[in-house]
Amino acid sequence: MENITNSITLRGTLESLPEYSHENHGCRFYRFYLLVPRLSGTVDRLPIVVQDSVLNGFDLSGGSMLTVRGQIRSHNQRKDGIRHLLVFVFASSIDCEDGPPVNDVILEGILCKDPIYRRTPLGRDICDCMLAVPRSFRRADYLPCILWGRIAQEISVCHTRDQLRICGRLQSRNYTKLTDNGSETRTAYEISALTAEILEEDQ
Repeated sequence: MENITNSITLRGTLESLPEYSHENHGCRFYRFYLLVPRLSGTVDRLPIVVQDSVLNGFDLSGGSMLTVRGQIRSHNQRKDGIRHLLVFVFASSIDCEDGPPVNDVILEGILCKDPIYRRTPLGRDICDCMLAVPRSFRRADYLPCILWGRIAQEISVCHTRDQLRICGRLQSRNYTKLTDNGSETRTAYEISALTAEILEEDQ
């Protein structure tokens, strides 16, 4: 898979002003959260990382909504000897403009392991998979995806190394984690697929 397909477009409201995150190779990066409502009324709280050069000259007077375009990235963080997969949006452009909420994702990647298929107590089909999406310099982002219904059934027969194209949205989900210090509320980020296609090896 030579071409890199990893794009996301979001339009939502700014939760708070960007705050300094880190510096890498002399570039400063900032972090903030974008609130993007779904049709159901649930609001996804999505982390955005942006380089200072993109923020320079940014004008908040263009409208009440913020449109962010970029890629979904992942980073393995080690804390207390345990590795945590961090998923975030790396912004290539930010514009202030009015319009309806937007949450559009397109990914092409390779399955890291066989999909996990299950059914809910109410009989709904669900399939979880981890997609390795190529990045420049022979790197990859490892992105959790969730599929539903007929799409879940179709992808459940796939295996490690199969290539997929997924279109959907990035969503946030809170869950409770039991630790040595008690229960903690954490947030997971995953791509909820609206469509999924199995690609041929030469695509």
